[in-house]
Amino acid sequence: MWFDEAFIYQIYPLGMCGAMEEGGEHKILRVLDWVGHLKRLGVTAVLFNPVFDSDFHGYDTRDYFKIDRRLGTNEDFARVCEALHQNGIRVMLDAVLNHVGRGFWAFQDLRERRWDSPYKEWFKVSFDGNTGYNDGFWYQGWEGHQELVELNIWNEDVVRHQFDAIRYWVDAFGIDGLRLDVAYCLPQEYLRRLKAFADTLKPDFVLMGETLHGDYNRWMGDNMCHSVTNYECYKGLWSSFNDMNLFEIGHSLARQFGPEPWTLYKGRYMLSFLDNHDVERIASKLRDKNALYPAWGLLFGMPGVPCVYYGSEWGLEGRKSDGDAALRPEIPTPEWNGLTERIAGLARARASSGALKYGTYRNLQIQNKYLVFERAHMGERVIVAVNASPETQWAHFDAGAGLGTDLITGETHDFGGGSELAPYSVSFWRTTP
Repeated sequence: MWFDEAFIYQIYPLGMCGAMEEGGEHKILRVLDWVGHLKRLGVTAVLFNPVFDSDFHGYDTRDYFKIDRRLGTNEDFARVCEALHQNGIRVMLDAVLNHVGRGFWAFQDLRERRWDSPYKEWFKVSFDGNTGYNDGFWYQGWEGHQELVELNIWNEDVVRHQFDAIRYWVDAFGIDGLRLDVAYCLPQEYLRRLKAFADTLKPDFVLMGETLHGDYNRWMGDNMCHSVTNYECYKGLWSSFNDMNLFEIGHSLARQFGPEPWTLYKGRYMLSFLDNHDVERIASKLRDKNALYPAWGLLFGMPGVPCVYYGSEWGLEGRKSDGDAALRPEIPTPEWNGLTERIAGLARARASSGALKYGTYRNLQIQNKYLVFERAHMGERVIVAVNASPETQWAHFDAGAGLGTDLITGETHDFGGGSELAPYSVSFWRTTP
């Protein structure tokens, strides 16, 4: 499946296009100016956070069939998707199926007609209560946020409306998959039904669910989500560097993908990331900014599908304490610097290697300051070595080979006598049989 070997680029369009507070005609067309940047970086798919008409931030949907008025028109977005597809870049949309905004048309009908509304069964409503909005009835909001009205997804009309919308997104925009917002709130029965429907839309249509904690197999499987967000390793990726304790991420990866029969997610391709629209930018999260490159190297070397959040490829900062706007800024045009170039090099190396895309995982040596592991697939072996420290490290491990070629630099490496790991370095050594 195309997703398994993808390199995803995540865009929050209401922010990036400067449409959160003040919309304008055709703002979504700004994405067209990024296509060349995405190709140069090696991106193979773009994940758009919510693009449909909403009350404010996109996750409070008003209309599943209409692009947000602040971004432009459906025709504008179709142009963007066509340009991406023409350049070999697939498109995924953020599908907010658990809840809608108070401006959602069916909820507006409920507010006006109350118990006489034909849509009252679309929501989790009690006419014996009230809300802070003084609606004259109570309804369930997502995690207590009553600006986010939970849908009754056991209702057949709700499911039919959502599936009609998804089919429209495929017909109008040619999308290739969905990110399912708060997939951990969606029942397994619903996910199975959604997967069966998605399989009718186009070959290899992907469902990637947002999950946080717990056993990801609750939402990921052959009949549910193809992939989920790997928040367990997200935490390990930044805290291992901040604590100078690569045992944490090494053991997390071994628990998830290691060679033992009990490991959890072998053969699955979860979304791997250093940051996104909900969390602090990695350039702000890391205490030592020099650790940015080895952190990105670990992301592209570990099992999973790497995802870059717009702007982080050149080290953009953003702190959660400064609010959502700081994490989702307007950026008229992309930038390119030394970090961007190095990330592009990591992407090229991964794209050239079946082992890095599909390979098994086995730790070869873990120390506080460095991590060495093996990825293997169909006779190809790649040894990934990451040094998180400002000092040169010497790693002594059984490489199972005398020589290797670094897929990043093209240089030959001799494993004899130990392997020198330069400060803040990343190596992807393909071994010579």
